[in-house]
Amino acid sequence: MSNRLPPAWAKHLKTQSSARAAPPKAALTKAKTQAGPSRAQADDMLLRQALEFQKADQLPEAEELCLKVLARTPNHPLAFYILGTLGLGFDNEKALRYFARAVGEEPRNPYYHLSLGETYLKLSEFTPAIRHFQQALALKPDMVEALCALGDAYKAFDKGEMALPLFEKALKIDRDHPAARLGLPRALASLGRMDEAAAHFKEAIDRRIAVPAAYNALVHTRKFTEEPPELAAILTELRDLDHGSEGAAELHSAAGKVLNDLRLYKEAMDHFKKGNQARDQKFDLGIYRRWVDAMIETFTPELVASLAAYGNPSEVPVFVVGMPRSGTTLTEQICASHPDVHGAGELSKLRRIANAIGLKGSETDLGKSIATITPELAKTLAAEHLAYLRERAPDALRIVDKMPHNFELIGLIGILFPNARIIHCRRDAIDNCISCFVLQFSGAHSYTGDLQTLGLYYREYDRLMRHWSKVLPGRIFENQYETLIEDQEEQSRRLIDYLGLPWDDACLRFFDRDGSVNTFSRWQVRQPIYKSSVKRWKNYESEIQPLIEALGDLAEI
Repeated sequence: MSNRLPPAWAKHLKTQSSARAAPPKAALTKAKTQAGPSRAQADDMLLRQALEFQKADQLPEAEELCLKVLARTPNHPLAFYILGTLGLGFDNEKALRYFARAVGEEPRNPYYHLSLGETYLKLSEFTPAIRHFQQALALKPDMVEALCALGDAYKAFDKGEMALPLFEKALKIDRDHPAARLGLPRALASLGRMDEAAAHFKEAIDRRIAVPAAYNALVHTRKFTEEPPELAAILTELRDLDHGSEGAAELHSAAGKVLNDLRLYKEAMDHFKKGNQARDQKFDLGIYRRWVDAMIETFTPELVASLAAYGNPSEVPVFVVGMPRSGTTLTEQICASHPDVHGAGELSKLRRIANAIGLKGSETDLGKSIATITPELAKTLAAEHLAYLRERAPDALRIVDKMPHNFELIGLIGILFPNARIIHCRRDAIDNCISCFVLQFSGAHSYTGDLQTLGLYYREYDRLMRHWSKVLPGRIFENQYETLIEDQEEQSRRLIDYLGLPWDDACLRFFDRDGSVNTFSRWQVRQPIYKSSVKRWKNYESEIQPLIEALGDLAEI
């Protein structure tokens, strides 16, 4: 959730700056009884009170006050804007609609364009995101937040070189802005310029800017063979309670990464566990298991085959799926090294389509959701998705979307794109889970924070993938990570052959490929194939018994 309101807040509120908003518990009562001298002033007071509710994390009450303002004053731009901020992180589609309405009512407000662009960026809609960031900068050229947001958008859109001057300009305006100070080295790292990135992360630390995040990013720019001075500094920072739980999680992750490099595995795992405990993310496995049950029951081979007749016959889309850390980035890089293939990174478009037709709902809704897919809707959704891909590479014969969690939506892929290629990346189950556990994923991957939960989640993933192999027999290419590591050329040739393309030797030098890499694997995929990640879990065997027990027969010991 974002509490940020435009710095131009005072421009929109007519009340005196000295006026104090009521505390949250009294706000509704006061809002109902206090009569202002004018509607505009009353609206402004309600919006101030809505902000107080938002700060207190009382979102329904904040929403109620904004809707009250809109009932009194239809199309109030600031009410739309606040409603948009309330939706961020909870319902980004809803936030998008409200921010768009705010922009429509007040198109010359750069902060509204900024927030609309940021929401588009969260949804991987890069073209409209870039357009609104550019509009914000046209209205306010020195807005550091917009410069950094545009840089982030270019980086995510595989245009990392275009991001660099934006972050540099932002730093000239504000040398200590966290988004600029960390954004520049992150863009450099995405381009493989690790030494330059490290120097900028060190400067951020020296200037005491976003210290935990900077340390965590710094230690991921290289592999350590001897203890660096950063380790002692990180352990010292961990004693600073002012960093909060999120900062502690970042620092534990950084310490664990360095200790793992130094082969001090027990100490490393201790930090990884503490980092996950600091994040304190919960995952309801029961709800997820029932959802998988419903997906298996709903997406039968007969259903997918009958609806696929209305999909788009294009062979352009390629979906690389699997658990995170299963080799999806490596696989994409090998494929994208081919001159006829574009690697688009992790796109959320398919998830947005699934959410729009109700596949994110409870298990009892799935049948009704699928019933809404008419021939016309299937054609429309597929055409929109294909146009979305084509924005990235108009002339490519294949465009790769490597969002790992699209493994949940293979039935939908089969309906929309009956000729799409689907590459399923598999890896030793224990290795795969350990690699997830030791990295800081977003809240969307909360199942990774506990070893037992992670193992049980992996079983559900495996169960769903076995179902998809029955729904689309012979359609899914199983790309085993260990096979790729053992014989890179032979497996790479199989991949390119599966894509229906002639072999190109450039695919053997995937690590020389230009372009941005924006996942946790950005360091690894800049290196030739290495085998140290195979059976990595044995280093932690005594520390991970809950995981091994949860995996059961999927754990190859």
